[in-house]
Amino acid sequence: MLRRVIFPALIVSIGLFVAGAAKPKSSFDVRDFGAAGNGTEKDTSAFQKALDACAVSGGGEVVVPAGKYLIGSIQMGNRTILRLEKNSILTGSPDLADYPIMDIRWEGRWQQGHRALIYAGNVDHTGIIGPGRIEGNRAVAFGKGLRGAPVLEPISCNDLRWEDFSVTHDGTWATHPTYCANVVIRNLHIRNTRDGIDVDSCKNVRIEGCDIDTGDDAISLKSGRGMNGARIGIPTENVLITRCVLGGGWFACIGIGSETSGGIRNVRIEKTRFTHSGTQAIYIKTRTGRAGVIENITGEDLDVANGGFLKINATSGGNQSTPDDTVEGDLGYPIIRSIRFSNVRLKDVTTLVDAIKIAPEKPICGLTLTDITGTCKKGIILSNIRDAVLRGIRVTGFSGPLLAIENTTGSGIRGAVPLK
Repeated sequence: MLRRVIFPALIVSIGLFVAGAAKPKSSFDVRDFGAAGNGTEKDTSAFQKALDACAVSGGGEVVVPAGKYLIGSIQMGNRTILRLEKNSILTGSPDLADYPIMDIRWEGRWQQGHRALIYAGNVDHTGIIGPGRIEGNRAVAFGKGLRGAPVLEPISCNDLRWEDFSVTHDGTWATHPTYCANVVIRNLHIRNTRDGIDVDSCKNVRIEGCDIDTGDDAISLKSGRGMNGARIGIPTENVLITRCVLGGGWFACIGIGSETSGGIRNVRIEKTRFTHSGTQAIYIKTRTGRAGVIENITGEDLDVANGGFLKINATSGGNQSTPDDTVEGDLGYPIIRSIRFSNVRLKDVTTLVDAIKIAPEKPICGLTLTDITGTCKKGIILSNIRDAVLRGIRVTGFSGPLLAIENTTGSGIRGAVPLK
């Protein structure tokens, strides 16, 4: 069922993009608009003139030849592809004044912040193609009381394509598609001290062949926080993550949350290698008062090393550093259901599964773990789970029980010890 949900949407996404922008009408070279490409003079104006000329003429490609281009924030238009040729480097300006203040989404809320280095808003058939590189600047990652500037941030865009380039940043999220539909992110190389890709209330997203190593979440799926996010109610849905290599630092390689109030659904993770993580390869994190439904999360054919495999925290996960307008009462308990992982190979994993911070008022309905092999230091701990299915769990190297449970029902749990 999950495949039928995801893949038609992704096929439509790619088809629309090709029809809309694969055959550009015109080509615009940034040097023809005055870009120096010497790494010292600011080329912001030249880039913006080229991008605007492309959009106003009906679309095409803005070409960036080899060189190092120092730019502040630029804005992309309709039917515009930014093509970064070999040995082209875009470097973000260190001057915060080069990043205008606007309404942005940050930690699940709309608020004032600095515009991204490359921004697009309410446009269709747009994207960036490599093999060049884009470098954010740590000096603008912190905005003097406002959110600083990420590298890439499209908002409310349709048919978005990023392919075959590198991104580096330090201090805030690297890329942040928000309220976008029909998104293809392919063969990106991302290095950052914070998150790599933050998918925020987007639908029909394909992340393929990416190499991401970060100090925080490599990929994070979000949909708003608290009553504000629940009231708007725009989920992240129909996401395929395939053939990636992921390393995460403080939290996870793939974080689902913690801003999940609009819902996260229909996510498939496949053929992906998790090289290391600060805590977990996959971390589903939310908290009481966030509300939202997290459902149909599937993983298959995964290699996991050096960190935990799966953690679920539905009661106290996520950021508490900013005020949170909670959803009160029974409605505020997040709902988690239909979580399935199979054909997972572990190497020196710390904990196989940690799923104990689940409210008894809203137990997880449907947690399936099948054909999991390899080595781990600790086994599986489950609390407040309904309809669990455990089959083909063949792991070694752990101390203590393989399975400890509390208030859990299902198959394959015979012989489990009580959770202490």
